[in-house]
Amino acid sequence: MTVEKKLTGVVPIVPTPFREDESIDFDALASSIDFAATCGLSACCLPAFGSEFYKMLESERKQVIETAIKAASGRIAIVAQSNHPSSKHAAALAKMHTEMGADVISFAMPRTFALTQADQLDYAKRMCDATSLPVLIQDFNPGGPTVGGDFARQLADACPNFRYLKLEEPLMSAKVVAIRQATDDRIGVLEGWGGMYLLDLIPSGICGLMPVLGYADVLQKVWTLGQAGEFEQAMNLFQYVLPQTVYALQNMELLHTLEKKLLASRGIIPESSTYVRKPTWTPDTHTLEHGLKVNEWSLRAVKILTELR
Repeated sequence: MTVEKKLTGVVPIVPTPFREDESIDFDALASSIDFAATCGLSACCLPAFGSEFYKMLESERKQVIETAIKAASGRIAIVAQSNHPSSKHAAALAKMHTEMGADVISFAMPRTFALTQADQLDYAKRMCDATSLPVLIQDFNPGGPTVGGDFARQLADACPNFRYLKLEEPLMSAKVVAIRQATDDRIGVLEGWGGMYLLDLIPSGICGLMPVLGYADVLQKVWTLGQAGEFEQAMNLFQYVLPQTVYALQNMELLHTLEKKLLASRGIIPESSTYVRKPTWTPDTHTLEHGLKVNEWSLRAVKILTELR
């Protein structure tokens, strides 16, 4: 019997390395997965918004997941993002990714237009029914409320393989507690949005965070220190990566650019594979220069982490 791999700590979103001609560098992608595995993380996720999934053909997404599963070789769990606005097609993706050998199925709640909670539950149940694997739901809804404790309880009662909920909003400490209480801690809550609110939410009981890959090893150490109650030591390290997180998340396309540049500066992917697939938001000279400065600042945390080892 296969032992379920629990998601805990840092579960980074792996970006898609594109060459100048916008083709995918699958060798660089495999190197990214290898980096995540060597960091001792529980899992990594792709192809998500941070992977530019919305610019990719379904055949390309399949190749990305195939590459990740092969590169992981069982060392790290692969969370296969199965996004589609149609529950019919999203469920088909979830089934395919299950058969391919993914460890966890993830999907984003459809937020193109407003839906009732009953409609949202119907969508989520169909996804859970499409796989025997643990399911992680991402809900990002800047135009309105995200799902909460009542939704999580109803879905957990109906679908035992619903295990995790990723939320990306500010000031969500009370919501984390409410979800945990409503589900008797059956559902683990992960923080998105780059891990920006990590140290605020550890005391509320999040089970992990889903940030970028570029300094996932640093954030894993911050997580470990935070879990141990070592707030000052955690903040001393966190302060070096937080400026990059805040600056990059002003625009998702800027995040793609700076994340890939950071990975290249660490030797994880080649500079020739740091392109962002078009259409994208092209940063002006000042924005890019400042972005590279905050990247350099975050590399100080990598140096400190190396010294701590």
